[in-house]
Amino acid sequence: MEKRPGIKEYDAYFSRYVNLLPDGDIVAILEQQIKETNMLLQNITETQGLFRYAPNKWSVKEIIGHLTDTERILGYTLLCISRGENKELPRYDKDVYVQNAAFDKQTINELVLNLTIVRNATLQLLKSLNPEDWLRRGIANGSEVTVRAMASILAGHELHHCNIMKEFYFASNDYPL
Repeated sequence: MEKRPGIKEYDAYFSRYVNLLPDGDIVAILEQQIKETNMLLQNITETQGLFRYAPNKWSVKEIIGHLTDTERILGYTLLCISRGENKELPRYDKDVYVQNAAFDKQTINELVLNLTIVRNATLQLLKSLNPEDWLRRGIANGSEVTVRAMASILAGHELHHCNIMKEFYFASNDYPL
């Protein structure tokens, strides 16, 4: 899908993610993005993975786990809406998910592998869609959204968190070397 979703295709809150993306084919953007995220995380040590730039902030490992959880949930949402689901899809509490996941006990390699596998599943789903599927509407997170918008929100969400890791984690004077 080449065209960026219009503002009426998603709740305005998510424009903070969609606006981060370049124009272009969202599938190609998602394919390139997972490569870039893997490169960003490839040399992270286990100690660095536990780093938090401030109290009550997630660790690097928890961010990676959150990205994977969100990818799974948005992938499911994409599937439901693309198949014509007419029931409202539930919200999820990201903090409760991270709190209950024990991401800090997993290795960086396990977390990155999991994220990559889930992204590949999302990509296969998106590649299987017909042109009309991309414009289907459903209700998720309390507002109407299209499949095209969900794919863009997903990509923007990952980019948002990668930017946070670069700016607040990896650039911190306290980041372990």
